[in-house]
Amino acid sequence: MREDFLHYVWQHKKFEVLKLQTTSYEKVEVISVGQQNLHGGPDFFNAQLIIGEQLWAGNVEIHIKTSDWYAHNHESDSAYDNVILHVVWEHDTDIFRADNSSLPTLILKDFVKKEMLNNYKALFNRPQKWINCEKDLELVDDFVIENWLERLYFERLERKSNAIEALLKTCNNDWEAVLFKLLAKNFGLNVNGEAFLSMANSFEFSIFRKLQSKPYIMEALCFGQAGLLENNIEDPYYLKQQREYNYLVKKFELSTLGVLPIQFFRLRPANFPTIRLSQLVSLYASQKNLCSEVISIKTIKEAYDLFAVGVSPFWETHYTFERRSKASPKKLTKAFINLIIINTIIPFKFSYAQHHGKSIDDNILNIIQNVLTEKNTIVDKFNEIKHISKTALQSQSLIQLKKEYCDKNRCLQCEIGSSLLNLNM
Repeated sequence: MREDFLHYVWQHKKFEVLKLQTTSYEKVEVISVGQQNLHGGPDFFNAQLIIGEQLWAGNVEIHIKTSDWYAHNHESDSAYDNVILHVVWEHDTDIFRADNSSLPTLILKDFVKKEMLNNYKALFNRPQKWINCEKDLELVDDFVIENWLERLYFERLERKSNAIEALLKTCNNDWEAVLFKLLAKNFGLNVNGEAFLSMANSFEFSIFRKLQSKPYIMEALCFGQAGLLENNIEDPYYLKQQREYNYLVKKFELSTLGVLPIQFFRLRPANFPTIRLSQLVSLYASQKNLCSEVISIKTIKEAYDLFAVGVSPFWETHYTFERRSKASPKKLTKAFINLIIINTIIPFKFSYAQHHGKSIDDNILNIIQNVLTEKNTIVDKFNEIKHISKTALQSQSLIQLKKEYCDKNRCLQCEIGSSLLNLNM
C-alpha cells in the first residue's frame, strides 16, 4: 500500500461516505476534505468534518499505519496541533495530542470499495512492465486521453518556459539573444546541440547582430568559434574565412574557452555542422527582425515560409571545406523546420507571451496540432500499446507523460491512471 493512494482516496472521496466512523465508533461526516498540502506539515489543510455531534475545522493527516505518527515525530511538532482527524490504512496504536487528548482515527480500508482496491492492485502490481497501465490503456476512453494530453502539453511548455526565463536573465533580458541561443542549440540537433549552444554562448549576441549585413563574416564568426577554422586547408574560401575570423578575434577579444568540440561522426551529410551553421547564418542574414517575426507567427505555413532558407554559395557545392560535391541549395526541410517549431518557435512564443502577461494558447494549439508527430522510442512504444500520437502535440505530451508520470509511478496524479482506478465503479 502507498500513501499517495490514501491521499487520492481521501481527496476524491473514494470511500463509503455514509458509513464513516472512527475507531471509537463516532460517526464521521465529511463536509470538506480540505486542501492538499504538497509541502511540510499536515497532508490536508482546512478540512471541515462532523465527528459525533461536533463540527470541526482543521487539518487532516494521513498515514499507512497509526504508529507512523510517532515514527515521524508529529507528537512534538506544533504544526500538527491542529489535526482533527488521523486517516490511516492500518490501526496499530492510539494517538494522543500534546494536551493528552485522544486524536480521532479513521481506518480507511474499512470504507474503500473493493473495486477501487482491485483496480489499484492491478495498476501497480504487474511485473516487468514498461508503464503500469500498458495492459489496460486500451480501456481508457479516447476523450479522457485527448484532454489529458493537451494538459500535459502545456505542462511541458511551462517547464520549457521556466528554462527560457532562466536563460533570459543570463542574457540581460535580451529576447533576441535568447532566440539565437535556442536556435543554435536546436540547429545542432542531439549530436551537436550542446556544442552549438556553447558556441553561441562564447560571444555577445550584439556582435552577431552587427554583422547581419555580411553573411560571410557571420559564417567566419560561427565557424571560428566552433573550432572549424583551425586546420591547414588550401582553399580560397577557407583561407578567407580564417583571415576574417582572426580579425574578429582581435577586434572583439574572442575566446573559445568552454566551447565544446563539434562532431561529424555518424551524421548524414545534410546534418553536418558546417551545413547547419551556414543555414543558421542564412536565416539571420535574410531576416533583420527575426525575433519579431517568430513572435508574430500564427500558422504553420508562416513558420515554413520564414524558415525556408538554404546555405551560402560555397556550401551549395560542399559539405566540408575539403571536398566539392554536387550543387544543391540545401534548404531546410519541412521535417527539420517541424523540429524547430516544436523545440524553439512554440516554447519561445509561449514564454514571451507569459513574460508579458498574455495568453496565446489558441495560437499555440493552431500551430502544434498541424505538425506531424515525432518519431522516437517513447512515442513509438506508446503507439504500439494504443495508437495515440498523430500530431506533435500528442508526441510531446507522451514524452511528458512517460518522464514525469509513468517513470515516477505518479499514476494517481495522472488522468489515465485515475480513469483506470475508477473503472467498473
